[in-house]
Amino acid sequence: MSFDKLIEKYLSENLVKKEKASTLAVEKAIQRSLKDLESAKANLAIDEGISYTVAYLAMLRAGRALMLLKGYRPSGEYQHRTVVEFVGQLLGKDYEAVIDRFDKMRKKRNLFTYEIDITISGTEARNAF
Repeated sequence: MSFDKLIEKYLSENLVKKEKASTLAVEKAIQRSLKDLESAKANLAIDEGISYTVAYLAMLRAGRALMLLKGYRPSGEYQHRTVVEFVGQLLGKDYEAVIDRFDKMRKKRNLFTYEIDITISGTEARNAF
């Protein structure tokens, strides 16, 4: 599916909305993403699950920044999945492995957040970076 078709589909399903964002808003989102990475690294020795979750959050914020740069923001249900798919479609095949990892992190973070018996290993947390 082409990027234009994806946007058309997402707009019709209310998964994205058009958003005029300033360069400053995009820059702030990226700065926040970088701060999240610092926080994730600082927490690695304390709590692998939190470190992993915050590393994922950094990717999510960076993805949202890219969406803003393109004039959109996620809306409605499935916002995290929408960000992953939007970024994947925009970046294309060359970044397929990165997007696959981003999506796996999305799913694992969701399980870690809402399920009781899910753990995240130190290796998984380090690999999140």
